[in-house]
Amino acid sequence: MTSETAYDVIVLGAGPTGENLADRTRAAGLSTVLVEAELVGGECSYWACMPSKALLRPAAALAAARAVAGSREAVTGTLDAQAVLDRRDSFASHWKDTGQVGWLDGIGADLVRGHGRLAGPRRVAVRTPDGGELVLTARHAVAVCTGSRAALPDVPGLAEAEPWTSRDATSSLTVPGSLLVVGGGVVAVEMAAAWQALGSRVTLLVRGRGLLPRTEPFAGELVADGLRAAGVAVRFGAEVARVQRDEIGQVTVELTDGSALTADEVLYATGRAPRTDDLGLATVGLTDGDWLAVDDTCAVRGVEGGWLFAAGDVNHRALLTHQGKYQGRIAGAAIGALAQGRPLDTAAWGAHVATADQAAVPQVVFTEPEVAAVGLTAEQAERAGHRVRVVDYDLGRVAGASLQADGYTGRARMVVDEDRRVVLGVTFVGPGAGEQLHAATVAVTAEVPLERLWHAVPAYPTVSEVWLRLLETYRDSSAAAPE
Repeated sequence: MTSETAYDVIVLGAGPTGENLADRTRAAGLSTVLVEAELVGGECSYWACMPSKALLRPAAALAAARAVAGSREAVTGTLDAQAVLDRRDSFASHWKDTGQVGWLDGIGADLVRGHGRLAGPRRVAVRTPDGGELVLTARHAVAVCTGSRAALPDVPGLAEAEPWTSRDATSSLTVPGSLLVVGGGVVAVEMAAAWQALGSRVTLLVRGRGLLPRTEPFAGELVADGLRAAGVAVRFGAEVARVQRDEIGQVTVELTDGSALTADEVLYATGRAPRTDDLGLATVGLTDGDWLAVDDTCAVRGVEGGWLFAAGDVNHRALLTHQGKYQGRIAGAAIGALAQGRPLDTAAWGAHVATADQAAVPQVVFTEPEVAAVGLTAEQAERAGHRVRVVDYDLGRVAGASLQADGYTGRARMVVDEDRRVVLGVTFVGPGAGEQLHAATVAVTAEVPLERLWHAVPAYPTVSEVWLRLLETYRDSSAAAPE
């Protein structure tokens, strides 16, 4: 028997994006239900951000202790792999969502467990774990917050070899003796670093000629140096032709150059796909399996009536948890305003448009060294038609950095729009660089004129003094530039 229940808002997916969206619609007084087939809290809480950073942090802490004379001498052992895995499990709440469900109860949102799919305009059919079906109808909006999944390429033998994806890499209960990592992006470099530190012999296979292709080239170069220094074998120009797992569980990866490598496990970190395969998009005139194109309020384009929204990875604007949460807040506030008949507000506070997804997206790569970047790279800025000046500075020359680690190695880059004299992008690479990022994010997002940044005085001796050095370098290069 099928029952039917009406809500103001239906949210498909109870990860961080869906939770933030529901928080805003509940704050607007709208009845809200979240539909979740797995764990409330989503990918970030159990298989991505939290467990991956829990795996990486012990190695970073150990490296920081070894980088300073005095504490270096006190470090006499290696990481306790089991203790690291146990700590990781605690940050993943042992893959139980009791706490997150309690949070939903606290904001007054309902939860329906099961697989939800659209069944026409403003209708969602949920297949429940007991085999039943529940039909939900939305008075105002349905929001798709189903995220993304690892995408595996069509390589002969790969599916049968049962490779690790990002989920396996962050949740494995044991340390493989050897691990092949295929990919050169964030997941690939972070997991290569984590499992090497825990005792696995890691080889990183990169099809291209550099790591982290969406960042400044020097960032990938410094990360490659750091991985090699930690013991990771990094191979560029390595394209996989075939994968095979034998009867004792060993995986062999054959490359197009004729060489082959064997390991206990192979991790494929080569891309993401939207979780829209079985979402019923065809019932509302869209295509199942596609990314969902949205406007700046996160309303899905091409759907009559403006009732369908999509926030987070699923709209392909910026596949990062913090950006998904940001979009969830924007979309939830927009739905609340529309439901109450209010015009969408584009003012700075409480805005209903997601403007930070285009030119001010911050990201940290938690390797040794860390990479922290926001805004446009120099190449991206030039390609967008800006007249730019690139300002580089050696982070190791900043007093705060030299105090943080003996022989601190790092680099900072500021990309300046010469016509408007504002910062378009900033990249920091070095130990602990992520903690420098928010100041850069504010400067890029707010388009703070360089003349005002001179009066943002950095505390001495901290790494943030790099801002003064970047501005001085810009001033000196401007003075030296021909008229």
